[in-house]
Formats: sequence, structure tokens, C-alpha cells
Amino acid sequence: MKLQPGVGYLRSHQRAKIIAEALRETRSIRVVHYSIQGNHLHVIAEAADAATLSRGMQSLGTRLAKRLNALSGHRGGVFADRYHSRALQTPREVRNAIRYLLANYRHHAYETLPRNWIDPLSSSVDAPLNAPTLWLLRVGWTRAREV
Repeated sequence: MKLQPGVGYLRSHQRAKIIAEALRETRSIRVVHYSIQGNHLHVIAEAADAATLSRGMQSLGTRLAKRLNALSGHRGGVFADRYHSRALQTPREVRNAIRYLLANYRHHAYETLPRNWIDPLSSSVDAPLNAPTLWLLRVGWTRAREV
């Protein structure tokens, strides 16, 4: 989910706190992993079907927009586009997605980060955010080989 220009830097303490709270409160989808970047979010979530995922992401987007607008005194749209989804179907895809998501800030960072650095604005800190119910996110990804 990418932001409109002018909304602010998502990795600020107040915005990151609002985002983490909203991700925890989401009910129709189960957010398992997340990563907050400067101008976008990455989320790995479980949903019963595509329609439930769509409604859950719309609900999350609305909740985030209201809270971020209230914080900044901004009015109007917050997200530049709708979310992009990709169904992960194999243990290897899930393992690679989790690894990519949890290490994504390293890709965007301007500073050099220590090798063992853990992103405090991702589910690395409280992984997983919500306990997964599907086999692929519970156990399956751990059986995939490194790529």
C-alpha cells in the first residue's frame, strides 16, 4: 500500500505506532507479518477468499487513512493506489516472501546497517503479529530450502 505525496514519513514513531495498532485490530483478515517503509507498507495476511481479502484491505486502508489524517491534520486520500496482492502457494514462495518483507528496510535504508540488525518497525520484533492458521504460514515455510 503506497502513500500519496505529502502524507508524511511512515517510519516516524507516531505513524508507526498508529499503523501497528491498526494492523493488530484488523479482524476480517489475519495480518501475520508486516514491514513499515517510508512511504509504503508490506503485509503478509491470511484471508478466507479473495473477496474477504479485498474487504479487509479496504477496511485497513480506511482505518489507516482516518488515523493518519487525524495525526497530521491532512484531509483527503492517503493511499496513492490500491493494494497489490499475490497468493503465495508453495513453502518456498512463503519463505522468500517472509524473508523479503522482514529485511525490506535494508533495501531502502540510506545508512549501512549491522549484519544482525532487526527492523523494529516490522513483525520481526513480535513475529508473527497474529498466529497463522494456514499450514503454509504455520509450518510449511520452515520446510522450504534456502534459495
